[in-house]
Amino acid sequence: MSSVSSPSQARDILGMRVDAVSYAQATAKIIEVASTGGQGVVCAANVHMVMASHQDPELRSAINRSLLVTPDGMPLVGMLRALGVRGAQRVYGPTLMLEVCAAAAERGIPIALYGGEDATVATLEVKLLCRFPTLRIVHRCSPPFRPATSAEDQDQVEAIIASGARLLFVALGCPKQERWMDQHRDRLPLVQLGVGAAFAFHAGLVSQAPRWIQRLSLEWLFRLCMEPRRLWYRYLSTIPAFMPRAALQVLRYHTGAVKVDPVKISP
Repeated sequence: MSSVSSPSQARDILGMRVDAVSYAQATAKIIEVASTGGQGVVCAANVHMVMASHQDPELRSAINRSLLVTPDGMPLVGMLRALGVRGAQRVYGPTLMLEVCAAAAERGIPIALYGGEDATVATLEVKLLCRFPTLRIVHRCSPPFRPATSAEDQDQVEAIIASGARLLFVALGCPKQERWMDQHRDRLPLVQLGVGAAFAFHAGLVSQAPRWIQRLSLEWLFRLCMEPRRLWYRYLSTIPAFMPRAALQVLRYHTGAVKVDPVKISP
């Protein structure tokens, strides 16, 4: 993994690292590592990821050794600010994907797409090339929804490597994509970015929340209304569990029970 330095600060949120970076800082770091032959994993963290890692030490360890863990959700931005990072801002996975694609197109860095249904990824490829005509999309793969066999997995890895991609966008959903990226961290000589629903958003298949709803931290409610059958249990099992734990962590920080020092990121 790269040893590229970063000006960002990190905070531990219920045991999971979250980096206080801007879009510009995250994009610059990703492009630098990708263009110099480095490898690593980038996670876009939300409350669901925090609670999944809180309950699964192995997943938490995988996320904490990532190149970057960006604050994808506004609740985590609020936590960073409450824990002393006053200028913390959101770095939303789908938007970060576009920022990185723009930079990759400018620098001629080849990318690959992994995840989603074949029709979704095909539509996404067309839309990305319309938006970034010089973007080099050298490979795309829609893996089966079932676990891949060892032979299938090896074939996928070999195809990605043979494509020459330096950036791999992974859209398998949390926490599946974080586990997949960690399992392939040392097998793929590139930077992997977990982007969740970004493929469906940018392919135009699922609507994103308007920005004013995102600013009010109500994106979860908008998405629940759009996809109630898929998301109701996730939100019911994560949001009520997160809120009191997060409040207790902030209270302990401000009462001096726990001291949180700024941490320089050095993956």
